[in-house]
Amino acid sequence: MTLTTDRLILRPWEESDADDLFRYVKDPDIGPPAGWPAHKTVEESRNIIKTVLSDRETYAVCLKSDNRPIGAIALKLKGKTDFTDRDDECELGYWVGKPFWGQGIIPEAGREILRRAFENLGMCRVWCAYYEGNSKSKRVQEKLGFKYQWTSYDVDVPLLGEKRTGYVNAITRDEWMKLR
Repeated sequence: MTLTTDRLILRPWEESDADDLFRYVKDPDIGPPAGWPAHKTVEESRNIIKTVLSDRETYAVCLKSDNRPIGAIALKLKGKTDFTDRDDECELGYWVGKPFWGQGIIPEAGREILRRAFENLGMCRVWCAYYEGNSKSKRVQEKLGFKYQWTSYDVDVPLLGEKRTGYVNAITRDEWMKLR
């Protein structure tokens, strides 16, 4: 499945994207705020493409100008999220490379992925969360219309071996329809 917006192509990841992925996720300002370590090698990035970024409803965020990945966006479906075990709810996750911060790329991709969630996949609610201090992720969720649900303290962040405070937000199909 490939999705498009005014500036973006959202497409499945390919193993050949490993160099582009590594270019951005080796930066410690990308993964650690989201709960995963910076990549150390291109081979690690290639393995993540095969094992994580190959999940259903996981997309490379690419500029239309060159179709090369600059970020990722995903709907984590039942079995891949801790927020729900329902078939009609999922979780949104995303990141974008630092050179593209502040350009509205993830909000643009997020609007399209929410459209897909609600119109094509029959979701009634989409969850999203961020860790304390990740103001960029918080702002994306605000722009997309997510509403605060609760705060979780001492949340395990297993890939980094630490505990953090997390903020959980959600948007329902009805709330999304009103924003359109």
